[in-house]
Amino acid sequence: MISANNLKNGTIFLMDEAPYQVIEVKHLHMGRGGSSIQTKIKNLATGQVLSRNFKESDSFGDADVEKGKIKFLYTHRENTVFINPGKSNERLSMPTETLGDILKWLKPNTECEAVFLTGKIISIKPPIKIELKVIESPPGLKGDRAQSGTKNIKLETGASINVPLFIEEGDIIRINTETGEYTERVTKS
Repeated sequence: MISANNLKNGTIFLMDEAPYQVIEVKHLHMGRGGSSIQTKIKNLATGQVLSRNFKESDSFGDADVEKGKIKFLYTHRENTVFINPGKSNERLSMPTETLGDILKWLKPNTECEAVFLTGKIISIKPPIKIELKVIESPPGLKGDRAQSGTKNIKLETGASINVPLFIEEGDIIRINTETGEYTERVTKS
């Protein structure tokens, strides 16, 4: 059992027989009324984010979760397929809609961290930094400085981001998947 007092960012617990992960937690101390714990939690099965207040005396079940590495293979219709190299290349799939924006950073064979509950994938975390090839890049015109020196380009996964003007088609760039921003050029075309 996990006490509400022991909730921290990243803690995974069971509430109403569903797995939740704590995104944000604040301990509020009130005068004579005791204290309460204000949280923002994410339902790992549905992806829904809730704001909930708990009393100090509330307790929750331990979520029997496992963490492991998996590789992205492909997307087919409404499912995204991964391979679990740790378990004799077992194929796992999950609904594409539950991945959200994560999918735009994944190319085949990208290794991700996964959280499993009773053998099913409930959440995926891509690498923090990933290298992708630029497939479409408008020319950066010299003196085109009405705005900051950036332009919008398209990556091999279909994602579009803003990069400095010197980035060209064919370059391989490193991107921070948490912020979705360009970090550096790895190789020049």
